[in-house]
Amino acid sequence: MEMDRELVEQFQRTVSEIYCNYEKNDVLTSKEGRHLPSRSSIIDMIKELRRMMFPGYFGEENMTNYVGDYYVGSHMNNIYRTLKEQIILAFTYCDEALAAEEAAARAEVISREFITKVPQIQEMLLKDVQAGFDGDPAAHSKEDIIISYPGLFAIYVYRIAHELYIQDVPLIPRIMTEYAHSRTGIDINAGARIGEYFFIDHGTGVVIGETTIIGDHVKIYQGVTLGGLSTRQGQALSGVKRHPTIEDNVTIYSGSSILGGDTVIGHDSVIGGNAFITSSVAPQTKVIVRTPEMTFKDTNKKQDDDMSSWVWEI
Repeated sequence: MEMDRELVEQFQRTVSEIYCNYEKNDVLTSKEGRHLPSRSSIIDMIKELRRMMFPGYFGEENMTNYVGDYYVGSHMNNIYRTLKEQIILAFTYCDEALAAEEAAARAEVISREFITKVPQIQEMLLKDVQAGFDGDPAAHSKEDIIISYPGLFAIYVYRIAHELYIQDVPLIPRIMTEYAHSRTGIDINAGARIGEYFFIDHGTGVVIGETTIIGDHVKIYQGVTLGGLSTRQGQALSGVKRHPTIEDNVTIYSGSSILGGDTVIGHDSVIGGNAFITSSVAPQTKVIVRTPEMTFKDTNKKQDDDMSSWVWEI
């Protein structure tokens, strides 16, 4: 029983300390009458929208058994209602002075605008699928790309989130892209501007920063970073172009980092693996990181296994 009293006292101290943290930090304090958007609802919406855009790939339905208009209309209605509800929550949570009526009106406009953009997003994604198929000899079909490639999933979520980002919707675009990040290891900020026929091969470890601009027919491999030179200034850099511009028909191989808002990779260029670039590259340039020279030396020393040892000199 003595141990039980000690445990109770320890619990009481811990609870008191946590509550003290609540009182000292606004970010931990609930805002009366306001709630954060629901992450689970947003993820469900992403999944439903993907089922509508790619019918038969991510659900059990057989499209031959559905009337097209009814199928699309039913999903679209659910997506519209969920999106509007979550946008209202995001606006009212982030802006205490915003009246509920104004938040609802803004959410209505943005949700309607988003719905009108869905066909365009779908067309862009089909071009991304084509880019994936054309760019990967290991892909046996476009169905391979749609159903299994993490790069396409990350691009899909980005293209949805970007439409909300450019409408200044708080919280929700980041929730979306971080969900894709957690699923794929690919981190595409919703603020990036990405053109048509975009393909990410393999994908793990790819980072694309907020102010990145990417043209058409760009292909990048795993481990590529399109980032900023320095973030030490923190919020002072908000809204500043701090990530690179990649022009049309550029290929960037694995492990390369391209940094800085003034850095432009010219069209039809190829960036070799493990490059570290902080200044612009002219169009139609091939950037190669030379492999360190490797020489073999016989140490002329008898080894326990009576074999010569190889020394790799870098």
